[in-house]
Amino acid sequence: MALRTYANLLILGVGLVSSAAFANELKGVRVWPAPDETRVVLDMQSKADYSQFMLSNPSRLVVDLNKTSLKTKLPITVAKSEILTKVRSSNAPEKGTTRLVFELKRATTPQIFSLSPTPDGSYGYRLVMDLPNGSGAGAVDKEEQAEEKATENNLAKLPSGTADIVVAVDAGHGGDDPGSIGPTHKYEKNVTLAVARKLAAKINATTGMRAVMTRRGDYYVGLSKRSEIARKNKALLLVSIHADGFSSPKPRGASVWVLNTRRANTEIGRWLEQSEKQSELLGGGDVLSSNPKDKYLGRAVLDLQFSYSQKEGYDVAKRVLANLRHIARLHKTVPQYASLAVLKSPDIPSLLVETGFITNPIEERQLTSNAHQNQLANAVYKGILQYFTAHPPEGTLFASRLKAGGIKHKVTSGQTLGGIAAKYGSSMTAIKTANNLKSNSVNIGQVLVIPGTAVTTAPAVKATSVKVTSKATPATRIVWHTVTRGEYLGKIAANYGVTMSSIRRTSHLKSDNVMVGQKLKIAVSAVKTVRHKVHRGEFLSKIAAKYGVSVATIRDANKLRSDKLAVGQTLIIPRS
Repeated sequence: MALRTYANLLILGVGLVSSAAFANELKGVRVWPAPDETRVVLDMQSKADYSQFMLSNPSRLVVDLNKTSLKTKLPITVAKSEILTKVRSSNAPEKGTTRLVFELKRATTPQIFSLSPTPDGSYGYRLVMDLPNGSGAGAVDKEEQAEEKATENNLAKLPSGTADIVVAVDAGHGGDDPGSIGPTHKYEKNVTLAVARKLAAKINATTGMRAVMTRRGDYYVGLSKRSEIARKNKALLLVSIHADGFSSPKPRGASVWVLNTRRANTEIGRWLEQSEKQSELLGGGDVLSSNPKDKYLGRAVLDLQFSYSQKEGYDVAKRVLANLRHIARLHKTVPQYASLAVLKSPDIPSLLVETGFITNPIEERQLTSNAHQNQLANAVYKGILQYFTAHPPEGTLFASRLKAGGIKHKVTSGQTLGGIAAKYGSSMTAIKTANNLKSNSVNIGQVLVIPGTAVTTAPAVKATSVKVTSKATPATRIVWHTVTRGEYLGKIAANYGVTMSSIRRTSHLKSDNVMVGQKLKIAVSAVKTVRHKVHRGEFLSKIAAKYGVSVATIRDANKLRSDKLAVGQTLIIPRS
């Protein structure tokens, strides 16, 4: 009997020792590559007790998790990271320790910190490792640095009054922060990125506007970093895209939020603020913002006044809501106020667009629909375009149009919307959006706002200043153009970079009327050409301004059917 009791006690003692040796568990490893760093998240049973060191030749980060057992599958091969290639386990220095080895492409300075469980229980204890792509913390991709420098150089060469209106498009959440989760487990972070990409594409397709995205993939960006990205790119507006969530599936509808330094006084507002705090807990924003280098956010919250950005943000928000009401149910019919960190930029008007409640079954289906996402992006785009058309910032292409008096056009007898768009180098869609037109019909005497026109103060194309006769001079060459359906004399002249009067003279026309199939004799400039390779961030109007030619001239030389360009595309630029 005594022997059996002793044996039982011995087995119990071994079990206690084993349990003590593995007081913690590594339950999972998640990797989130981003443009400037890769984040690795270790999901733990309890708070991690760890140590780390670096090895060279080849570069590796080694992390020892003390009193921790491995409960997840390793190794993990990482394909899309600029710094990390593999996460694997290795022989531990002592029993009860799990050793992880992170194989790196180059030396780096990792930032490692622990995170506590989130209030809603969606995540437990985590150990987070941020691995910058370069040799030091905060290093960025060399290619991205080169592109930014090239963009700055191009901007410096632009003629006065031709600057783009830069809009920062922020896709909410991302990476290990999924945002709100729908009834069928659809993530807010995926909806916001899809809508943000569509919105950015529409902005980039507009002459005189450019979008910069705070995140371009599924990775986390801290709330203060989002504003920094906007500021670094000289954004004149920040639009943050979100999908609402609530504890009940009943609430529905889109809404637009702007900054209020007071606490939000509605239940939904309080929920939004709490959700944002949770996002920071998910992504480690509270830990990162304690960095002494990050002084901006504290200054902004404590010292700076927000009256300007609040007023302008509210104006944009009203216009966005007016367009959203046509394609979605509204949760609130006027802009709402909340104290959200992503909106706290005193120098950048900001708004947060809640595209709907992903926690509502009906709206979850809508928000994950490509067609509805496109409608949402278009509604937000229209609101932004209408605002900047009415209030163009000084020094921008939009402002130059207004100063030149070309922004307003009074419809006369015989004019059509297509003809007016062609005359100003704009598009029918842009004019309809700027004037809230529901059809292509216009009335005599109607005054239209014309967005997307060329700047009259920019250097003129040499061909338009040459006195053209019916015979080509050494400075010109003759081309023949056959009129097709939908073309007008103004549109044809713009395509060739010449005046309507010059075409009338060379083709012996008695009026501006042309017929389908009619052949026109056009004298265009006989000029030399250069080749230009399109870089990221460049647009047709910016390239035209750089070389002192018109958009129409580049279109004609390259037979472009639209103003859309692809990175790496080579353009022929006519030069005198």
